[in-house]
Amino acid sequence: MKKKIETTKIALFKGKKIRKTIYQNEWWFSVIDVVEALTDSLDPNDYWYKMKIRVKDEEKIELSTICRQLKLESSDGKKYGTDCANTEGIFRIIQSIPSPKAEPFKRWLAKVGYERVQEIENPELATKRTRMLYKLKGYSDDWIEKRMRGIFIREELTDEWQKRGVRERKDYEILTAEISKATFGMTPSEYKEHKSLNRENLRDHMDDLELIFVMLGERSTTEIHRTENSQGVPKLKSDAVAGGNIAGGARKKLEKRLGKSIVSKNNYLKSQQNKKLIGK
Repeated sequence: MKKKIETTKIALFKGKKIRKTIYQNEWWFSVIDVVEALTDSLDPNDYWYKMKIRVKDEEKIELSTICRQLKLESSDGKKYGTDCANTEGIFRIIQSIPSPKAEPFKRWLAKVGYERVQEIENPELATKRTRMLYKLKGYSDDWIEKRMRGIFIREELTDEWQKRGVRERKDYEILTAEISKATFGMTPSEYKEHKSLNRENLRDHMDDLELIFVMLGERSTTEIHRTENSQGVPKLKSDAVAGGNIAGGARKKLEKRLGKSIVSKNNYLKSQQNKKLIGK
């Protein structure tokens, strides 16, 4: 059975974001993020490229052999193949990075690894940590419930896509865009522009109704795939449009009844914070 690669998570080391994902029941970390955290390089990709050449010349070691290309979510909300290494691999890589942060980073890495052992023994811990991160950012409990449910629904959908023939990153993007266009009348990139977002995660800035219609479109698409045993990208694309249309139709009916658009330019978290300030 093929091991599942989970959704990208974010860990923080001294204020620096380190992307990580679960692969074969252990954490794998973005090498580029680690390089940036330890070196403060303005171009961590170039640093990593030159570092691999230096280590190969000096130590006759191919650092690339301890890495895997895993798909991690980037700042634009899309997933790209990224050089990743597990805890052991990262320990080896940071040996070749002259940085006063190396020792503190090793201790941080050991702690993160221990947290993963806990999560394997008790999977609810991972969910609790994600909930806590949203809570600390100021999101309401009701919003967090919807966001967590949406994450689960999204993972179910991408699992179906993988099982049914999707292999290329661009195909995941195309299918996602089709659902979004049919649901909201715009692609995710257009939606981000509508909300004046740049590097932020679009769904983290949606309000309750927006999240609900995202879930309806994606859950409908998943059910169509399963019911019709869809195979191959063309059929999956047709299903994505159909699933999105179901959500889009429901959205339009609600908008007609309410007399206003569901597609908001607002940032949910900022809106909530503004409401609190006004109420004081």
